[in-house]
Amino acid sequence: MSENEEHTEYTADTEPSAAARKRLRDRSKEVLSKQAVKIAKRAEEHETFFNKVIHLLNVLGFGGFCFLLGARPQDVPLVYCLFYVVFVPLRWIYYRFKKWHYYLLDFCYYANTIFLVYLLFYPKNEKLFLVCFSFAEGPLAWALIVWRCSLVFNSVDKIISVLIHLLPGLVFFTIRWWNPETLVAMRPEGAAARILYFLIVNVLRRQRFLRDPEVMTSYKELSKKAQKANNMWWRLSGLLGDNNRLLMFIILQGMFTVATMALTVPIFLSYKLSVVFQILKVSASVWNGASFLLEVMPRQVILKEKKKSEMQTVPSNSK
Repeated sequence: MSENEEHTEYTADTEPSAAARKRLRDRSKEVLSKQAVKIAKRAEEHETFFNKVIHLLNVLGFGGFCFLLGARPQDVPLVYCLFYVVFVPLRWIYYRFKKWHYYLLDFCYYANTIFLVYLLFYPKNEKLFLVCFSFAEGPLAWALIVWRCSLVFNSVDKIISVLIHLLPGLVFFTIRWWNPETLVAMRPEGAAARILYFLIVNVLRRQRFLRDPEVMTSYKELSKKAQKANNMWWRLSGLLGDNNRLLMFIILQGMFTVATMALTVPIFLSYKLSVVFQILKVSASVWNGASFLLEVMPRQVILKEKKKSEMQTVPSNSK
């Protein structure tokens, strides 16, 4: 058999199989799409019941965590690790389905990954601890306040967003103040000078090299909200003109990161100030959650009911 004949036979055999595979993929996508629509419709029909169940589980879980924080603070890092390895992959799957997965490139996810590595593999590394502490009680903690993360117990997505920013600070608070074994291992004498050194030399200096991918995702969302509210952030981002808002956002983000990390020094040195800061973070998220439930959610319900009524009137008019 000549090479041309072999090639013709190979092509004849492979083309139908390739077309069959394509039809199979298209059919699979169609089936999955239909199933997703059915699941979405069923979930919408039982939305109130699901929200009640989610609310119950989240309240019980939050209460259980508060009990654990007081009864066995040494186990809080383990709870955080369990939370990360379970819920962050699930969030990626959900966000990938919703086409929101680029939000997972935000700095907070990189920071949480570093926290996990520290807790699991380098729990007695003083330098890494100080870096993690400055991240957790710096940009992540203040993002919880500035970006108005809301503690809404009937929303899994909002609960996870709050915990991603809130839990790390509580973890390193317990390590810093309630774990004498860790403090002894890290030689707490002279910690003030060392944390200042590590923040300036090893952390703050490197912020100028960061070009966080979140700019291309969070920037759009945050700028949209800021423009709608015409708040201080929108006015500041326009100081260099509308065409340079992205550049100005990067500058503001860098300033925010450096300033919040510098504030971790007094928090690290003062137990009372650290406790007050934990209360401030929790209070801010609860307040934002109350604002969402009482102000935002009613408007969402009204808009949803309006869309439903419009969808019902269109078919009836067409008849």
